Amino acid sequence: MNNTLKLLMISDIFIITGFGLIDPILAIFIKDNLIDGTIFAAGLSTTLFLVTKSIIQLPFSRYVDSHDDKVRFLIIGTLLISFVPFIYIFATSMKYIYIAQFIHGIGSGLAFPTWLGLWSSHLDKKHESFEWSLYSAIVSIGTAIAGASGAAIAQFLSFRVSFLMVFLLSLVGSFILFGLERKENKKLKEIKIMHYHQKRKLHNHKYS
Repeated sequence: MNNTLKLLMISDIFIITGFGLIDPILAIFIKDNLIDGTIFAAGLSTTLFLVTKSIIQLPFSRYVDSHDDKVRFLIIGTLLISFVPFIYIFATSMKYIYIAQFIHGIGSGLAFPTWLGLWSSHLDKKHESFEWSLYSAIVSIGTAIAGASGAAIAQFLSFRVSFLMVFLLSLVGSFILFGLERKENKKLKEIKIMHYHQKRKLHNHKYS
């Protein structure tokens, strides 16, 4: 597995596992702790997230397919996602949750197409199934552990402690991607230098 895939996977372990801490308990938090918080409101907030994500990711995926700044938008998207649990910490009514889910949708709409594009283009030939399976297994195990851990933290400490932990884990996952940005920038610089020398060689050959 190459370094790009490793960085993408490690980043997702922190972010997806982090959100695994609160996904099973978010509806309970909404119902029991927020003004206007109901089971229906919890479902509506999920709908808002998914609709926002779907609307953004389709046209945005067309853009990233024809541009080289995938990593930059992946970082922006994951940083937006990271601040969602930070908003939860201060939530007192459903309007905070709706705002957070809208931001989550925007962040996911930016991050999802770019992550898929980078992952797909860096898969090692004849190892595609294994690398996808390795990613799925590790993230699934992390999410499974986080589900029980998040419930325990919420019950014995507080919901807000859980949200703070997710915020911090997600930030770590986002910062890991800066290593990927440096790697991609170095690669683009090397390609530009190579193209420059190729053009210069052709130019000198033409007038020799």
